[in-house]
Amino acid sequence: MKLPLSVSIISFNEEGNIERCLESIIDIADEIIVVDSHSTDKTREIASQFGAKVYEEDWKGHVAQKNSALEKCSKQWILALDCDEVVSDELKQSIIKALENPNYDGYEVNRKTFYAGRWINHAWYPDWKLRLVKRDKAKWIGTDPHDRLIVEGQTKKLSGDLYHYSYKDVTDHFKRVVTYAAISADAYLKEGRKAGVLELLFNPIYGFFKHYILKLGFLDGVQGLIISMSNLFYTFLKYALIWEKKNKNEGKK
Repeated sequence: MKLPLSVSIISFNEEGNIERCLESIIDIADEIIVVDSHSTDKTREIASQFGAKVYEEDWKGHVAQKNSALEKCSKQWILALDCDEVVSDELKQSIIKALENPNYDGYEVNRKTFYAGRWINHAWYPDWKLRLVKRDKAKWIGTDPHDRLIVEGQTKKLSGDLYHYSYKDVTDHFKRVVTYAAISADAYLKEGRKAGVLELLFNPIYGFFKHYILKLGFLDGVQGLIISMSNLFYTFLKYALIWEKKNKNEGKK
């Protein structure tokens, strides 16, 4: 059953994920838009096999790249996905029902992550994301790499999970933590954020406490501990990089 629905995706070297993603929505999407930043694997080829309209563009940052994909969609509704996400059968039925008689301008979905051999039920869950939106009322905002989709109007939560196959392994996870911390530090510097002893000490501790205690990450076993420690490390590294770069810039004056 095809819906008046465009699926919006950005990609780079996602041949291991994109097929699974597209298989989950091919029967409901009337249009698939993929904006690819010059993948060197078979990502574009796989997307084309599913009938996707594939565009090659230089990387502009998470927010700008996702807005570029959004602008290319032509259907009334847009479902924004990442390549490592899969629409569950229950969520698909919720989307169908919502678009049969839409009373809202956007719909949130609950993302559930598979990490290091198990589904994470606490540290990263629930994780509500606005992903189904009216085309003419939505845009991506945020500070790279933390993008966020917003919509003008009322929203509602849908039942059914959006499955997230986030990292290949712990090594892949922490490599991306380092990358994202550096991107975030640069963005924070542009906003004039500061980093001193208090930020370096207390912000990482709170990041750990939030995921391990407040979100009950300890119930996710070793995986919950690793996730919570990764948040501590990410936050500490981000502020350490802000401190380092700010001092270097001031030293050049």
